[in-house]
Amino acid sequence: MQGGRTRVFALLGDPVAHSLSPAMQNAAFRVLGLDAVYVPMPCAAARVPGLMAALAEAGGGGNVTVPHKQVAATALTRPSERVRALGACNTFWWDGSALTGESTDVEGVQAALRRLEVDADAWLVIGTGGSARAVAEAARLAGARLAVSSRDPGRAAAFLAWAGTRGVEVATGAEATLVINATPLGLKGSDPVPCRPEATPRAVAALDLVYRRGETAWVRIQREAGRRAADGREVLLAQGAAALSRWFPKQAPPLDVMRAALHAALD
Repeated sequence: MQGGRTRVFALLGDPVAHSLSPAMQNAAFRVLGLDAVYVPMPCAAARVPGLMAALAEAGGGGNVTVPHKQVAATALTRPSERVRALGACNTFWWDGSALTGESTDVEGVQAALRRLEVDADAWLVIGTGGSARAVAEAARLAGARLAVSSRDPGRAAAFLAWAGTRGVEVATGAEATLVINATPLGLKGSDPVPCRPEATPRAVAALDLVYRRGETAWVRIQREAGRRAADGREVLLAQGAAALSRWFPKQAPPLDVMRAALHAALD
């Protein structure tokens, strides 16, 4: 039961009703015996800095999802080196003296790709937002070249120019052997697919950062094209575990419990 000492953690974004972060994190809090609760909190961009500060100063923290990750980065008093480099933040907390933040999305992408057993030298990322920046950082750490797909050519060009400042070399979509959806497309059943398999003829694997019950249509299409494909549940799990480690550094995230909570909601 929550009381006056309960630490409150929240997911800030728009939309957030679909998110399974509350189910996953609350399951972890329960098994660890923590007096804490995790809640979804839909909000506009203008409210993000104030909510982050209020939650963290009260002893809690949380996560930030689309479309507010870049706004969140500017709200931090003490951003991590990665947040400064990416200009995006998805995890925040109070470190004892300042509002602190990290981009644990990078760990999420890396973990999901390990499970897909991907060894790709050229990636295509669909999207140019905060999640796409995490993908670009994962590509840099893997030594992969990167292509980007966006409905706005100007945003695509700016994204590649930024990735170049991080030391990421440019690839083309036709060269990509891995394709990653970093847009919200797929959250709704009526959404168009981010791209068709023929747009990436060399791809052998696909990762969708979106997740929904029964997987997304895009994951099924990619798998039907003969590719290894996965939705975003393992990304969510790994980034969530990394976030919990920041909030409660003395606790080991109960990965089996967190994964079970996700699968119970999605399968």
